Amino acid sequence: MRLAWSNDGLNWRPLRGNQGFLVPAVGKDRLMRDPFVLLGPDGVFRATWTTSWLERGIGLCSSKDLIDWGPQVYLPVMEHEPEARNRWAPEIVYDQEKHQYIIFWSTTIPGKFADTDYQSGSGEPGKGLNNRIYCVTTKDFENFSETRLFFDPGCNVIDACIRWDGKRYVMFIKNETNLPFVPEKNIRVATADYAEGPYSELSAPITGKFWAEGPTGLKIEDTWYVYFDRYRDHKYGVVTSKDLAHWTDITDRLVVPQNAKHATALEVPADVLDRLLAL
Repeated sequence: MRLAWSNDGLNWRPLRGNQGFLVPAVGKDRLMRDPFVLLGPDGVFRATWTTSWLERGIGLCSSKDLIDWGPQVYLPVMEHEPEARNRWAPEIVYDQEKHQYIIFWSTTIPGKFADTDYQSGSGEPGKGLNNRIYCVTTKDFENFSETRLFFDPGCNVIDACIRWDGKRYVMFIKNETNLPFVPEKNIRVATADYAEGPYSELSAPITGKFWAEGPTGLKIEDTWYVYFDRYRDHKYGVVTSKDLAHWTDITDRLVVPQNAKHATALEVPADVLDRLLAL
């Protein structure tokens, strides 16, 4: 996991010469994809990531300054489902009402949603991916609830990102459907009054006619910035909105480090940034 910083949300500069800050040490493949970082109300940063294409657990780690990281933990969130094919892009949101954390990710369980099994992959029922969002909750990152279904919009979805905007919870998520007609592969929005939902129906796409994934949302003053990986085009994109309904693509103004992939955008305290810049 590498870090970059920006003071305007558009020009992102690599930190520490674009060297890594967190090297994966858990999981069979020792992989680190889709890294997510949350600053909790306790002042602790917590990272979670995809440890493998096919594994049924996630990686977890914490830090007080984004520089020194504690022991890594492999959390077996889907091990109870022996047929589960994946566990992708875990993220975390703090539940303001229940004072707990929700860790959520996407998983395909063959046959679980038979009506949409044809929506991704080969198109043959039961052979493709049919992801929904699952979750666990925790107050201390030591004791976790049982895994449960978190969000099912009736289609194949991955890469959920949830932000609290002061009034409601906003979810940015990828519609992963690519069959039977024109592929979706776009970013959409859902909202909820409570962290655990229920969430609204998905909005219309907020990204254009290209394949996008890995959305991460950041509200700067009164404007939402949603960054995403235009993975087929090997570039990063960004759209902005003041009302979550009307979106403007300003990708031509975005600068990110070379080879940046599915990432997280978050606000950090000034003293944390000062220490990072001093490295």
